[in-house]
Amino acid sequence: MIHRGAIALVKSTWASWMQYRGFFFVLAFGWMIPPLVYLLVWSTAAESGSPVGFSRGEFVSYYLILIVVNQFTYAQTNWTVGDFIRGGQLNTYLLRPMPYIYQILADEAAGKVVFMAFVIPVSAVLALVLRPELHLTLQTGLLFLPALALAWGLRFLWGLWLAMLAFWATRADALLAVQDALTFLLAGVVAPVALLPDAVRWLAGVLPFRYMVGFPVEILTGQVQGAALRQGFTVQTGWLLLAFLLCNIVWKYGLRRYTAVGG
Repeated sequence: MIHRGAIALVKSTWASWMQYRGFFFVLAFGWMIPPLVYLLVWSTAAESGSPVGFSRGEFVSYYLILIVVNQFTYAQTNWTVGDFIRGGQLNTYLLRPMPYIYQILADEAAGKVVFMAFVIPVSAVLALVLRPELHLTLQTGLLFLPALALAWGLRFLWGLWLAMLAFWATRADALLAVQDALTFLLAGVVAPVALLPDAVRWLAGVLPFRYMVGFPVEILTGQVQGAALRQGFTVQTGWLLLAFLLCNIVWKYGLRRYTAVGG
């Protein structure tokens, strides 16, 4: 019964989001701009003969895939969780027969449909214009899918437990901004991780942010193979399990101290 209700909730939330699709398309385009800027920077450097390790077409394919992956894994709903806790609107969801996580996931699913309906066609047009160079194989395509799913789960759950710190802190959303900044620096947006300085590349390998965006892109573009691939999946899964554990702990103890009037 709950699962049927959850499906109905996703449908109604999607219909609500579609009423404002123009706004969300503009928002999605804004999120595409930084990767597009770095695409132009690095592809220009490759064309000029600079020893960057990638050809122009490889940079184009890398950043076009990154644009799609970044948009798919970005958990925009985490920004509203802290607002609902601070403003007392969480009361409404706690009184419903379904757990609050269903509403969060419904918003997340609806957002994905709306945003990807804009991002995928735009990226396809850019691919026709910019002519990417991608050596796709069946193996990399099959490995890309679980890496993408794990990347979304990690980015969603990691941001969710940070957002739920609003049970204790009034500016927990600042931590989400820090997460976005670290993802920008360490997940391969500024540059592919392989081109980062040694110390920064080491940090990217052990912290969770690369595995939220860059790792699936690296798989599809053939940058990680063999032992590095297995290690990447291990680290990605480990961080995902830790994020899931933190979400449960923060939610459990946060509800114990939550008090609000109205909502």
